[in-house]
Amino acid sequence: MLDTFVLLSANADAGFLASLNQRLNLGDIIVTVVFFTILMVLLKKFAWGPLMGIMDQRAQLIATEIEQAEKSRQESAKLLEEQRALLKEARDNAQSIVENAKKQGDTQREELITAARAEVSRMKEAATLEIATEKEKAVAAVREEFVSLSILAASKVLGKEISEDDNRALIEETIVKAGEGR
Repeated sequence: MLDTFVLLSANADAGFLASLNQRLNLGDIIVTVVFFTILMVLLKKFAWGPLMGIMDQRAQLIATEIEQAEKSRQESAKLLEEQRALLKEARDNAQSIVENAKKQGDTQREELITAARAEVSRMKEAATLEIATEKEKAVAAVREEFVSLSILAASKVLGKEISEDDNRALIEETIVKAGEGR
């Protein structure tokens, strides 16, 4: 049985090879290989080369865009830091201005208070001086009136008229003695 199988198998192989030989012609194989090679050369020259060129251009474009994006990011970070520094400086300046304004306000307030106190003191001194002057005037007027009344009373008491100078001297002496008695 095994022999039969081998024989059938050999006959089948021989038939297969003969049929394969009829179907495959060596000229066809050579022409196919030549056309395939020509097609590959043409594809490489006209399709693969430009395609690879486009791919290279695309890769370069992407690399350039990535580089530009990195530069933009770095520039943005730098600008952000500059803006933060400017903002901090502006805040410091504003705070300095506010503090200076407070100090000026305090200084002006103290100056106004000092000026007001000085004005009050000056006015008080002027009023005191005016009061003293008016008091002296009033005392002098009272003395004059007292002297006049005393002269009048003394001349009526004595019944004769004394000279005005004598009267004055007498009254002044009386006033001085009265002032010492106090």
